[in-house]
Amino acid sequence: MTNKDIEALLRRELFEIAPDINPDDIDRGADLREEFDIDSMDFLNLVVALAKNLELDIPETDYSKMSSYDDLAAYLRLRMS
Repeated sequence: MTNKDIEALLRRELFEIAPDINPDDIDRGADLREEFDIDSMDFLNLVVALAKNLELDIPETDYSKMSSYDDLAAYLRLRMS
């Protein structure tokens, strides 16, 4: 899976959780939960959906490494390499 594929998947799954977001307005360095006003359950649903789509095991201990959009994308790229 390419970086572009990972980005597309991440955007798609974010839109599923927060359909009112405009992907072009994403502050890639901001805290995901605050920027999209998502709660812990939404964040968990996002991580589970990404893990399922990418066939990854994402341990709960890694959740803190995924606080921003860029952090999450970098984490996924690293795990997919």
